[in-house]
Amino acid sequence: MTDASRRVLVLNGPNLGRLGSREPEKYGTTTFAELVGVCEKTGAELGFEVEVRQTDDEAELVGWLHEAADGSTPVVLNPAAFTHYSYALRDAIAQRTAPLIEIHLTNPATREEFRHTSVVAGVATGTIAGFGLDSYRLALRALVSLES
Repeated sequence: MTDASRRVLVLNGPNLGRLGSREPEKYGTTTFAELVGVCEKTGAELGFEVEVRQTDDEAELVGWLHEAADGSTPVVLNPAAFTHYSYALRDAIAQRTAPLIEIHLTNPATREEFRHTSVVAGVATGTIAGFGLDSYRLALRALVSLES
């Protein structure tokens, strides 16, 4: 990636705004504000202008994915619970015009059975899961190689 101001959206689904207090034994004690800082810092180191967003609203997340598709903007997406059942999200991702990396803080394959299926993985560029905050860092680094 040669353009030092290349924009990347880091989109987060339901309950991720509660990081730090939500099930810290699974998700750790890092807050959402700290996650934003990590993403912005990592992005800046890689030459990205990173914008981090979070919503509990499926329609809002779909709208952001449409925005990314219309602008050919790469996306790092933690769809959270929408991963397992949101065909609307899957259809929005299928319209992507730039890389989209699905990420998860935990590894869904090691959790409850209903979390083992991702309806969005088949239309994502790739998936990174189980590395906590490093899942975000790894996804941003992957975008460098995907865009070069």
